[in-house]
Amino acid sequence: MNVLNFIGGEYNSPRSGQFLNNINPATGEVIGRLPDSDAVDVVMAIQAAHRAGEKWSKAPARERARVLNQIADRIEARAEEFAKLESLDVGKPLWLAREVDIPRAVLNFRYFAAKLLTEETGAFDSDGALVQYSLRQPVGVGGLISPWNLPLYLLTWKLAPCLAMGNTAVCKPSEITPLTANLLTEVLREVDLPPGVCNIVYGRGETAGAALVQHPGVPLISFTGGTDTGVKIQQLAAPHVKKMSLELGGKNANIVFKDADLSAAVKGSLRAAFLNSGQICLCGSRLYIQEEIYDDFMKQFRAQVAALKVGDPSSNDTFIGPLVTSEQREKSLRAVAQATREGAKVTVGGRVPEMLPKELLGGYYLEPTVIEDLDHCSDLWANEIFGPIVTAQRFKLAKDAIKWANTSTYGLSASVWTRDLSRAHKMAREIEAGTVWVNTWAQRDPRVPFGGVKHSGVGREGGDHSLDFYSELKTVCVAT
Repeated sequence: MNVLNFIGGEYNSPRSGQFLNNINPATGEVIGRLPDSDAVDVVMAIQAAHRAGEKWSKAPARERARVLNQIADRIEARAEEFAKLESLDVGKPLWLAREVDIPRAVLNFRYFAAKLLTEETGAFDSDGALVQYSLRQPVGVGGLISPWNLPLYLLTWKLAPCLAMGNTAVCKPSEITPLTANLLTEVLREVDLPPGVCNIVYGRGETAGAALVQHPGVPLISFTGGTDTGVKIQQLAAPHVKKMSLELGGKNANIVFKDADLSAAVKGSLRAAFLNSGQICLCGSRLYIQEEIYDDFMKQFRAQVAALKVGDPSSNDTFIGPLVTSEQREKSLRAVAQATREGAKVTVGGRVPEMLPKELLGGYYLEPTVIEDLDHCSDLWANEIFGPIVTAQRFKLAKDAIKWANTSTYGLSASVWTRDLSRAHKMAREIEAGTVWVNTWAQRDPRVPFGGVKHSGVGREGGDHSLDFYSELKTVCVAT
């Protein structure tokens, strides 16, 4: 399953001739190669995007919407193929790719196609002396850098509004998970998208990604990934005063009050902690339970965590697949070891599973892990692990839960489980996070703003916020 760069509607080997291995995390085996691109490849893609932009930026909104719907149709027609590649590349359960990743990619294109045709900017009459109105115009070439945990979902979350607003794009998917981006290029060749409107260049962040971010011909950067990388992107882009949207890491609080529906809270907290092997920036990895129900909640929670099946991502009953790389697993194992040294209790999991089939023994598996009685001064409360690990702690009063939730330098999301809606609204106001869920987790309509505060990011995308980011609003004032 070798992959090539997609530039100007054609497939290109990297000019350096250098390639990276693509590894199946379920087995540890090499399944293909992808370009280790450098600045030369990136510049070629940017030039192709600029050439295509002269025509695409002037295409009528109805035409752009038609092409976006064509892309959605083709992804939907090949949904099973996309799902299998996403599962293979990331190691996520195949059922999860079928239920979430691929349908959401389709929705991204359909939503922004519809949004494009129904969006209004408005006009203002200033006492009959002036008429003022606004125009949305393309920004230019968008640099879209997407992560490995939700590869197609988050690439299309950026690409659909970028193209809808008349921009062209140079995409840099994660070098760890290139397969669904490569299949997307086949779709792009099947529809009426002019060559060069969307270009995809593979490679490492420090080479291909850096070249894209600091090129003066790319006025817009949308990045989803780790906070440390986001800081570097800000530094590289700062001299060029680019439009920036950075969706970064999270260390999200999941707060359960004594009046919560216990069964629903256990089930929701389990999903929030361990979906996609804990490799989602929104995961509720810091679990706070009110002390009156701590023992009952944790008894149920531990039992359900221990019952989760770890194994082959293609099996319908697998909930925990492998971590995406050996490095991610080692990071998680170091976190477990640190917790033990600090006196915390690993009450579930914490080990590499032993009873795996022979063909999976080289994969990057880790048991879902519950850590309790961790000291609040521990780094594990503050640092994003990005693995199947949840820490659990008691709290007494709502103000204590708010205090501990806000202690983190991150502020991406939080969940609150309670039947008291007055309390829920108060918690939502006082928790420092871009999204607060009440009695649910990770439910997000494409119309609502999405992003983080503090070290979890800069800017918002979604709905009108995406249109604002991927366009320039111009005000026209006419004397009457």
